[in-house]
Amino acid sequence: MDSTAAAAPPSPSPPVLLVTNDDGIDAPGLRFLVDQLVAAGRYRVLVCAPDTDKSGVSHCITWRPALRCKRVDISGATAFGVSGTPADCASLGISGKLFDGLIPDLVLSGINIGNNCGYHHLLWNSKSSVNDLKVSAEVCMPLINAIVTEIMNRTYPQGSFLNVDVPTDAAHHKGYKITKQGKYMARISWEQTVYKKPAVESYQTANMDVDGEKDNELATSSENDLLFKRVIVGRSSDEVEGEDMDHKSLVDGYITVTPLGALSRTEPDAIPYFKACVSRL
Repeated sequence: MDSTAAAAPPSPSPPVLLVTNDDGIDAPGLRFLVDQLVAAGRYRVLVCAPDTDKSGVSHCITWRPALRCKRVDISGATAFGVSGTPADCASLGISGKLFDGLIPDLVLSGINIGNNCGYHHLLWNSKSSVNDLKVSAEVCMPLINAIVTEIMNRTYPQGSFLNVDVPTDAAHHKGYKITKQGKYMARISWEQTVYKKPAVESYQTANMDVDGEKDNELATSSENDLLFKRVIVGRSSDEVEGEDMDHKSLVDGYITVTPLGALSRTEPDAIPYFKACVSRL
């Protein structure tokens, strides 16, 4: 053997992907997504998700109490269930502290039951099955692979993220479609109630029927403590969405891919108004 021969260059490290969610680390959508990423054989897969269902509290953070991080056995991945909120999990997962200095190249959140169209996250738990989630994970893989390639080539636009919604009949989707964020939003109200038995409801177990169907567990009002629960009473707007809007395209059977800004949620049309307003001060 020629000792002077140049050593072969080391093989590049695989891209590091972090998977998180708000439904909890045992949610089937997260597990199916992780299974697909591991099966691809091209990624280092990390998981940092709430140890219980934390739907509906994604923007909350934990400040004073320390977070408990427990290893969870998920084949092919390094996974932790965390006692904090979804925002805590995402922040801790990208910090490099939990995974021995590893910082993910891409963060994936989901797969959740329901759509994230428009301005409101509405869960349609009566219309999705475990098989729907499995197929959703499968049909998202081409997009994930393409995005990771863009990131590793440093061609992905900074300050942007993608909101991806898959139609209920994922196996017969019409393809990917780049869409704009619509104004679809559920109109939420409050209803005084008392439960027949103590229960902690999440977005997965609560009644989220936009037609306002009454919860079967409602009972008579309490004479002492006042109890109120959120109810959906319809939509905030009945305006018809254009063909390029996310909710309309999702209903039409497309996998919607909606680019969103990570740093600002200001409506572009509001900028001229506030400029004019300030100029009069």
